[in-house]
Amino acid sequence: MRPDFLKSRLSMRSIAFLIVMSMLSVIQLVAQSPVRYSISFANRAHHEAEITVSFTNLDDRPLQLRMSRSSPGRYALHEFAKNVYNFRATGEGGRAVTVSRPDNHQWDVARHGGAVSVTYTLYGDHADGTYAGIDRTHAHLNMPATFMWARDTEARPIELVVQVPEGSAWRVATQLARTDDPFRFEAPDLQYFLDSPTEVSDFWERTWQLDGQTIRVALHHQGSQEEAEEYSRAAAAIVEASKSVFGELPAFDYGEYTFLACYLPWVDGDGMEHRNSTVLTSTSSLASNMTGVLGTLAHEFFHAWNVERIRPRSLQPFDFEAANMSGELWFAEGFTSYYDDVLLWRAGVIDDDSFAGRMGQIANNVSNARGRDFFSPIEMSRQALFVDAATSVDPNNRNNTFLSYYTWGSGIGMALDLTLRAQVRGATLDDVMRELWRAHGVTEVPYEVPDVELALARVTDDREFARDFFDRYVRGREAPDFPRLLALAGIRITPEFPNRAWLGSGLEVSSGDLMLTQTPTLASPLYQAGLDRGDHVLDIGGEDISSEDDLSAYFED
Repeated sequence: MRPDFLKSRLSMRSIAFLIVMSMLSVIQLVAQSPVRYSISFANRAHHEAEITVSFTNLDDRPLQLRMSRSSPGRYALHEFAKNVYNFRATGEGGRAVTVSRPDNHQWDVARHGGAVSVTYTLYGDHADGTYAGIDRTHAHLNMPATFMWARDTEARPIELVVQVPEGSAWRVATQLARTDDPFRFEAPDLQYFLDSPTEVSDFWERTWQLDGQTIRVALHHQGSQEEAEEYSRAAAAIVEASKSVFGELPAFDYGEYTFLACYLPWVDGDGMEHRNSTVLTSTSSLASNMTGVLGTLAHEFFHAWNVERIRPRSLQPFDFEAANMSGELWFAEGFTSYYDDVLLWRAGVIDDDSFAGRMGQIANNVSNARGRDFFSPIEMSRQALFVDAATSVDPNNRNNTFLSYYTWGSGIGMALDLTLRAQVRGATLDDVMRELWRAHGVTEVPYEVPDVELALARVTDDREFARDFFDRYVRGREAPDFPRLLALAGIRITPEFPNRAWLGSGLEVSSGDLMLTQTPTLASPLYQAGLDRGDHVLDIGGEDISSEDDLSAYFED
């Protein structure tokens, strides 16, 4: 009886093993079945792209196709589905399917037989870091604004084929993995694919090696070869200066980092960080605004460490279907903004006087902002979904209640850097950034606000100092003593118009008198007088005021 029992148990185990192995094989097959995209631009003159996406090895459930509502590096909602039309879908072998729309962002495809092929038209006429721009000169693609995706296929590998216009000199620049075909690219999963902006054009290109990795500039502009070379040299200097902060480059996926730069009159100004690339757009030419566009380049490249790898837990993983709120943007964006100026200075792009002026401007903007009366830097960071390229039609009071987390965080970073240099022998803000890189960047363990405080405590070996700094300037609403701190660096700041009368901001000449174009600043004379947006100032003290010159003359008397 015992042998028969053992034989029975072995048979059952064998059957169970075979079932499990079969299930694993099916799961592996599904996981390895790539999602295949292709994009073409036959009607690029009218800002259209034609896109096809195919899925195989699907289960019997309806396939839920989505257009994203948010995009990496942006924190507000952007309704990308509004630019999609001519949607067509077929199932296995071209069979007819049933398509329904549960909401404005989704297409459900049922009765597909295990495979779905979808074709749609995308309209794109806004080339920046968030949307898509397609015209006769290029296709500038932000992936969430361009490509539809399906729920429950997020872990599948992705293939993209770019069909360039016949006879064109268009090439492709992207952080997607290259293949033997220069127009076919791959991504390991949906998160990486949607984080991979792509420029398709006849761009100027320059590459160089640094620590065994490739840095690439893909520049689409109307300037000269000499300007492009100057831009590339400055970019290389900024890359070196950035590396010196952390002591090393990140280990870029596929060993490459790409600057995707479009400086053309018909694009929209922007800068957007991604894991192994950045989008840089401006209506300015290199000849007219070299320093300005390099400042954006410095900001976005610094994000390769601070945001992309030293990453807030609140942004990981990124949610493409909702707004992404974070309380860490004062550090992620603000400290990065402080380093914009530091890197330009260290790279030799700006001189000492320019750098000092920028430090003074940071102090001015933080000290004079009334938004500090309402929110701390952490709370202000959470306002991003209302202000970060978000759109609304109703008037608001942000003139009084908002201080950009970029600006405020930059001020906190500057104050901390100066404080460390004065109080902790040999320590600077670079040391704090390196400590965060060691603890959270190299390991890619997401951080929260207390982790930044802990890094400061480790660098200073003083937990009480770190706690006090965060209580006052991060969790609290205090403005640092900028005049005292900047004086330690040899920079003296004084009032620009001492003892001069002031009405308040937002006055503009309109139809022969002065009109308030925005809510007056809290506690200003205009505010205390009860005037508000849209009101007209006809005279002051009985004197006619019909121009800004009249106003200036009145206060000078």
